[in-house]
Amino acid sequence: MAHDHHHHHSHNGDQNLSVSIVLNIGITVAQIVGGIISGSLSLISDALHNFSDVISLFLSLAAHRLAKRKANAASTFGYKRAELLAAFINAATLIIVAFYLIYEAVLRFSDPVAIGTGLVIWLSLLGILFNGFSALLLRKDAQKSINMKSAYLHLFTDMMASIAVLAGGLLMKYFQWFWVDSVITFGIAVYLIIMGFGLLKSSTKMLLLFTPENLKIESIAEAVHQVTGENRLYHIHLWHLNDNVLHFEAHLDCRSDMSISAFNELVSKIEEVLFHDFQISHCTIQPEFEKACPKDFIIEE
Repeated sequence: MAHDHHHHHSHNGDQNLSVSIVLNIGITVAQIVGGIISGSLSLISDALHNFSDVISLFLSLAAHRLAKRKANAASTFGYKRAELLAAFINAATLIIVAFYLIYEAVLRFSDPVAIGTGLVIWLSLLGILFNGFSALLLRKDAQKSINMKSAYLHLFTDMMASIAVLAGGLLMKYFQWFWVDSVITFGIAVYLIIMGFGLLKSSTKMLLLFTPENLKIESIAEAVHQVTGENRLYHIHLWHLNDNVLHFEAHLDCRSDMSISAFNELVSKIEEVLFHDFQISHCTIQPEFEKACPKDFIIEE
C-alpha cells in the first residue's frame, strides 16, 4: 500500500459559510444601530464580535475554496495550508476584540449609564437565533477542519455572548442594574480569550511545523523498527501539512547494500505501519549505506 493522497472536502461547507455570512451581516447592522440607540455597551460589543465573525467567515470561506485547488509547479503542496493560516488569523481576532471589550467595559463600569433595555432584549434574542442556526450549520464541518472549527467557534461564542446580553437586558429592565452591562461585556471578553487561545496555540504549532502533540517520534521509530530490523531511522521530521494530513520524512541507515526493489518492498511495509498505526498519509524515506554522519532521531540542520 502507498500513502493516501485523496482527501475529502465538505460539499456543503461553502454553502453553509455563505449562509452564515449573510446572517451575521444582518445581526451586526441591527445590533450596532440598536446599541447606539439604546446606549448598551454589551450590545455594541456583541455587534463588534459579530463584525469580526463576518470578516472571519469571509476568510474561512476563501481558505476553504483555496484548499481545494490542485498542486502545481509553482505550489507543489497546493493551498492546503491556507486553512491553517485562516484559523490562526481568526483566533487572533477573537483575542484582539476581547481585549478591546475589556478596555471599554472597565471605562463604562466606573460611569454606568441608563440603557434602553427593550432593544437589548429583542436584538440579543435575534443574535441567539441567527448565531445558533449558523453554528449548527458548521458543527459537522468543524470536526474535520481547524479552519471550519475556527469559524464555528466564532459563531458559538457569539451565541453565548448574546445569551449573556439577554440575561443582562432582563436584569437591567427589572432591577435597573445598569452596571451589569459592563460586567457582562467583561465576561464575554474573558470567554473569547479562553476560547481563542487554544485555537491560536494549535494553529501556531501547525504553521511552525511542530510535531503533533498526540504523537511521539520515539514511539513511531520503535514501531517502524519492528519491520526494518537492523536498519534504523534517523534525522526524522514529522509535521502537519494541514490539520488532516500528516507528513513524515526520515533517513534509513541500511546495514547492507540492498537493491532498489528490496528497498521499495521495505518502504511499503513502513508506509503500512505509519498509516495504520499513526494515520500518517505521506512519507518519504531516504536510504543511506555506510554514510558517516550523526544518527540521532533529531539532527540540527
